[in-house]
Amino acid sequence: MNPGREDLPGYFYPEGKLSLRIKNAVVDGPPACRGNMDLVHLSGIAYNRRDKPERKRKGKNGMYTFQTQVRYSELDADRKLSIASIVDYFQDCSTFQSEELGVGIEYLDQVGLLWVMSYWQIVIDRYPGLCERITVGTFPYEFKSFLGFRNFFIADEAGKKIVRANSIWTLIDVRTGLPAKPTREMVEAYRLEEKLDMPYEPRKIRFDREGEKHPVIFVGKQHLDSNHHVNNGQYIHMAQDYLPEDFEIGQMRAEYKKSALLNDCIVPEAFVEEDRVGVSLCDEAGSPYAIVEFRRKTRG
Repeated sequence: MNPGREDLPGYFYPEGKLSLRIKNAVVDGPPACRGNMDLVHLSGIAYNRRDKPERKRKGKNGMYTFQTQVRYSELDADRKLSIASIVDYFQDCSTFQSEELGVGIEYLDQVGLLWVMSYWQIVIDRYPGLCERITVGTFPYEFKSFLGFRNFFIADEAGKKIVRANSIWTLIDVRTGLPAKPTREMVEAYRLEEKLDMPYEPRKIRFDREGEKHPVIFVGKQHLDSNHHVNNGQYIHMAQDYLPEDFEIGQMRAEYKKSALLNDCIVPEAFVEEDRVGVSLCDEAGSPYAIVEFRRKTRG
């Protein structure tokens, strides 16, 4: 234990080792090997895919794209690109950009900062299918104090954006566990673009009534990423179990509160409406790790 640090937000001490449990965010991404402290950059998950992009480029503006082809292993039961695979593509894309701009893992390790995921909103107009060639793109559009705002998209071969996303990230000082403003090098590296044309929902996800509680999920090793926290995509996987059989996702929002760790208990509480399903994934005391909301895809 480190005396005098117990009151700092985000810190806990399993077996005397210093780790991070950040409130209002989930830490995803590769460790930067800085003692026992895990670091992550703006992208979240990085280098966990079996392959590299077929072609990638850094644009002259703030946008970064790469081209790829949808694989069988990335499909859901309906043979369409799964929502979890969409999240993986987006996080990989911003990983590539951060590394190419020189403000990736090693840089953040040097300056003692990390980006943590706070919010996803993904709007799906059409799901890519097996072997379809797609372009994955991302760009930051705003820094607001310690918050970073970033858009993502997937475009088809004709250039039409068929999936669009908004995300919010929180920059944390690893020495204090408190929010921090980006450095001058980070601000200069990330050229800001205009916000993507899409409907923007509020960050907070709310339900007007109590939901139905379901059996506890025990966090196993299969749920963890390289930081030994539950990967943010795993919360989406868990929440999908409570969707009706005929429910096609048109929009997904996820609000991340804190990180779940190995052997933690997650208590799902589901809120099912005709065109909206929400799942609050809570600890045993009822405090949420993450809240996930699905909106039904409109027909026609």
